[in-house]
Amino acid sequence: MTKTLISRRTLLQSAVAAPLVIRGSVLGLNGATTPSDRIVMAGLGIGKRGSDVLKAFLTHSDVQFVAVCDVRAERREAVKKMADDNYGGQDCRTYRDMHELLARGDTDAVLIATGDRWHSMASILAAKAGKDIYCEKPCSITLAESRAMADTVHRYGRVYQAGTQRRYIENFVHAIELAQSGKLGKLQTVHANTQKPATVHNWLPGEPEPDKEVVDWNRWLGPCPWRPFNSAYIQGRWRGYFDFHGGGILEWGAHTVDLCQSANQADHTAPVEYDPQDTQVLCRYANGVKLVMRDTGWIKGLGTCAVRFEGDSGWVETADTGKMELSDNLKSEFRLLTEKGTDPARNVRDFLDCVKSRKMTRSNALAAAQTHVACHAAYIASQLGRKLTFDPSKDEFPGDEEANRMRARAMREPWRI
Repeated sequence: MTKTLISRRTLLQSAVAAPLVIRGSVLGLNGATTPSDRIVMAGLGIGKRGSDVLKAFLTHSDVQFVAVCDVRAERREAVKKMADDNYGGQDCRTYRDMHELLARGDTDAVLIATGDRWHSMASILAAKAGKDIYCEKPCSITLAESRAMADTVHRYGRVYQAGTQRRYIENFVHAIELAQSGKLGKLQTVHANTQKPATVHNWLPGEPEPDKEVVDWNRWLGPCPWRPFNSAYIQGRWRGYFDFHGGGILEWGAHTVDLCQSANQADHTAPVEYDPQDTQVLCRYANGVKLVMRDTGWIKGLGTCAVRFEGDSGWVETADTGKMELSDNLKSEFRLLTEKGTDPARNVRDFLDCVKSRKMTRSNALAAAQTHVACHAAYIASQLGRKLTFDPSKDEFPGDEEANRMRARAMREPWRI
């Protein structure tokens, strides 16, 4: 065997003679997104709402969706088809175990749209795995989960966006600006459209448990107490059951209390007083502003998830249709807007921009946590049927052992926060 020695000059000459061909898309030519500027995403628990949000992500050329994890085979395959159809390939991977998906080193961010019981735990695991997080609401089902999620996201330096997209919808943004700018005068009361708080503690009757490749019931339950399988749960009818749900206040309050928090510039805190009155809760912030969580008495025709902001010289009320009503002295501030309150497009784009810039999103982890803390505190007051005082700096009900025990729930092994 003989060896042929090639000089550096010969090697360079051969390289010039046979140049490397690089596709224009890699260089960002003709408007293409370069790989270095692309955000690689995966999804956890993508159902109906999650699919709507995923569609918004897939419209952006700087997103590459590569994998989905779900405990239900039909959902795994449905999301894979959505992604593969979008890209014209067969590359989207499917997983039943979220740990396997989160262990992938090629993903930057995850879309979490599981049932409420998993939102905090999945967000915490994703943050520890070094992923940025877009998580649907509610972001937690207990007060303790809210704080653990926000603290973990901060500790690991991750970008977090809650699916509280109404912070980006034009009519709600305008109403908040009126409250913050002083055009309503001194802000006095903010009203949040919530649902009846009650949940039930009974179980649905047991049914034969499917093969875990079809529905992994143990993983579906996750940190929740064990319950026998019932197909109604996995079809979305888990709401209203205490073990899986944070109550009706949280269901809409994650959006509407969130808007009230913003209007009162209170994203860093929560009300200090909660007084349950039938299906509503009357709250008070340390700065004197009142928060009313209620399910009735809204102006007809404005739509769902309404909010109302009242100052000493004017008021505004608006909801999901984009329509708004204002006090007579503020009619010049009226805007005819038709953007739907359920549209995630602006929320999604802000998340992507913040993943690149490393800035905080508008619906960041702290803002989301404080909204949820307020909702959970109100739900606890409603469950106890009595007025509570609260210290937002410590997440405690001072001197109230019974209320403090309700800030958290026991988690099934091996899950813990």
